Amino acid sequence: MSRYFGTIAALSAFMAVAAGAFGAHALKERLSPDLLAAFETGARYQMYHALALFVAAWMVTQDEPCIWAVRAGWCFVAGTVLFSGSLYALALTGVRGLGAITPLGGVGFLAGWICLALAARPR
Repeated sequence: MSRYFGTIAALSAFMAVAAGAFGAHALKERLSPDLLAAFETGARYQMYHALALFVAAWMVTQDEPCIWAVRAGWCFVAGTVLFSGSLYALALTGVRGLGAITPLGGVGFLAGWICLALAARPR
């Protein structure tokens, strides 16, 4: 499982850097300030949670692997797809209804952090 999470984390971080560069260079003149800000928020949160996914991947490899680290990893993956993905789609299409998906991704991120805390607690 740790190799899956590590691979997904590396690819997610790569995509976050690419999205940030795309937003800063290709979209700066094409999007309104509020849509550009949404796109940048998606890229920033994707990077934060790619790093969190690396932590979950590392925790899975410890002497006492914990199901909470695995759950955290999947929550971070789902959160990234829903949160960042919906913000990217919103910014690129202008369809405001896509913003309704974003909070579901936020819940995924929050659940991931709670799971990570449970995985890190003393046993």
